[in-house]
Amino acid sequence: MSRRIRTLLLCSWLMGSTAAAADDLNQLMARLRQRQHGHVPYTELFISNALDRPLASSGELFYDAPDRLEKRTNKPKAERMVLEKGQLTFERRHKQYHVALADVPQAAPYIEGIRATLAGDRPALEQVFGIVFESSIDQWTLRLTPLDAHVVAEVATVRIDGSADVIKTVTVQLVNGDRSVTTLGSQLEP
Repeated sequence: MSRRIRTLLLCSWLMGSTAAAADDLNQLMARLRQRQHGHVPYTELFISNALDRPLASSGELFYDAPDRLEKRTNKPKAERMVLEKGQLTFERRHKQYHVALADVPQAAPYIEGIRATLAGDRPALEQVFGIVFESSIDQWTLRLTPLDAHVVAEVATVRIDGSADVIKTVTVQLVNGDRSVTTLGSQLEP
């Protein structure tokens, strides 16, 4: 077989693999879009070389399609964060703070990565991230690389792992080596 034919076959195979991955990603997004509500417990570890041990927190996440995401932290301190229609509301120590998500670009990768994935909103993901999708049987991984230059200076990648239409973990890797790993409960409940 000539070198040119081998090159053409390899290119054809790679294009077919890319098309198959795009089809798989579209199918995943369609499955995720069908979920209108969700509730799941979570645990989160923040791992940093500057800390003696990881910081742990836990609580619950709530989701209402297409754009409401609520994070209630129960431990170590009660806090609440709500994203709705592009607005973030934080509640700490009985005080509320409001800010537009657009005004906090560092938070966008974490929040929009989860929200857009839960919503099956591929165009929203593609506005914020470069996407690499990997799947095998029912396991899948989204590797998201921020596109905004200000965010890229702080956030290296967001990795979302799941099974079928359920997100299992979200790992945010910061440029400085710190990372947060959020593990979601076994099933999003209506």
